[in-house]
Amino acid sequence: MRTPVKNPSRVRLALLALSAAAAFALAGCASAPGAAPQSSGQPSASQTQASGACTYAPDGSAAKDVTPPPADPTATGEAPVTVKTSAGDLAITLDGKSAPCTVNSFLSLAAQGFYDGTKCHRLTTQGIFVLQCGDPTGTGAGGPGYAFPDELKGTETYPAGTLAMANAGPNTNGSQFFIVYADTPLPAKYTVFGHLDEASTKIVADIASAGTEDGGPDGAPKKPVTIASIAQG
Repeated sequence: MRTPVKNPSRVRLALLALSAAAAFALAGCASAPGAAPQSSGQPSASQTQASGACTYAPDGSAAKDVTPPPADPTATGEAPVTVKTSAGDLAITLDGKSAPCTVNSFLSLAAQGFYDGTKCHRLTTQGIFVLQCGDPTGTGAGGPGYAFPDELKGTETYPAGTLAMANAGPNTNGSQFFIVYADTPLPAKYTVFGHLDEASTKIVADIASAGTEDGGPDGAPKKPVTIASIAQG
């Protein structure tokens, strides 16, 4: 998911306009304002899954030093994880069957402590209803130093409790992800790789109920949210 049009950096998600008066965009990982670079040389998700291997191509500087994930996915079925945050523990089930390379990356980054101590930097409360996290810099411009292809069927929907990847266009996934806390109409352009349980979705919805720092529809959450750790199991 990338950011509003006001800062079309690589870390934003192209957002679906929900009214003639307002158009937002969501982004995932950006390096500088301006047109997001496209990773056109990367294999498509279908090619990646057909070969059984994942591709993680170098893409800018890493916000934290990490080693890219192995090419072979470590989880190809459901994988429960607990995301410990300052607002409470989030119980998430990752979908390694539908998005093995995405889950592979997420688990690798989590195991290396990439997400530890990071703030969820963006909350959107109008048009779409998401909390965006995964950037150690807290600016919406940080990533892991690599990018990987989308894993899409083209029929994705984004109901409350969805966990999906932020991106800067096709095949530009990195470390940033978003949590949907209320049913949200988005185009099927964001890889869905897990779901929160009902109690965890409510925690995120409660965060959203406090609004943003500046009172606008899109910005840093007024109630700060920090990820302490992510553990599998």
